[in-house]
Amino acid sequence: MARLCRELFARGRRPIHWTETSVNHQAQSDARLVEAAQEGDRDAFGDLVQRYQDRLFNTMLRIAGSREDAADAVQDAFVQAYLKLETFRGDAQFFTWLYRIAMNVALSRRRRMRPTGSLDAAKDGAGEEPMDAASGPGERLLVQEQAEQVQSALADLGEQHRKILVLREMDGCSYEVIADILELPVGTVRSRLFRARMQLREKLHELWNEEAPQMG
Repeated sequence: MARLCRELFARGRRPIHWTETSVNHQAQSDARLVEAAQEGDRDAFGDLVQRYQDRLFNTMLRIAGSREDAADAVQDAFVQAYLKLETFRGDAQFFTWLYRIAMNVALSRRRRMRPTGSLDAAKDGAGEEPMDAASGPGERLLVQEQAEQVQSALADLGEQHRKILVLREMDGCSYEVIADILELPVGTVRSRLFRARMQLREKLHELWNEEAPQMG
């Protein structure tokens, strides 16, 4: 399931794997930019926007369900982050703080909208999938159709399970990073991720007319 999700949502790039070392290095760089931005350096905050806007957009695309809503959520999240920057004290890493804001914005916007659950919306959320140059038209169509079905199934999950699955399987976050973003114990992250994977697998079996796996 993890491999399937990563392949179908690759969007032409490898998922970002945030190891403890890379996160710590990034956090030190972020801290310097945040401190400068808090002292009035708008260019420093602009550097933070440049650093995270693409990564944040790809995550919000899976949460919000459409490119337009994802772009709006990212823009709102950066505006809120800038306005609240003085309240950031470094108790958490900047990107986890930013992700919490963005998650709340995207989910709030989604709740206000009537969900359609259509494959048209899934196409928008799935985007253009990378294809092997040797792949024929039939194979490319099949991969695109599967990506749309995975996005549709993902959209049907509850908020808790959808966001944790996106962070792990599409973004490649470690359990510890997810725990920081969602403010959950690592054990809770693992258990919710297990349930999210099982729910997604069942929904995909239904879409693909296969027998659902036996549970426990």
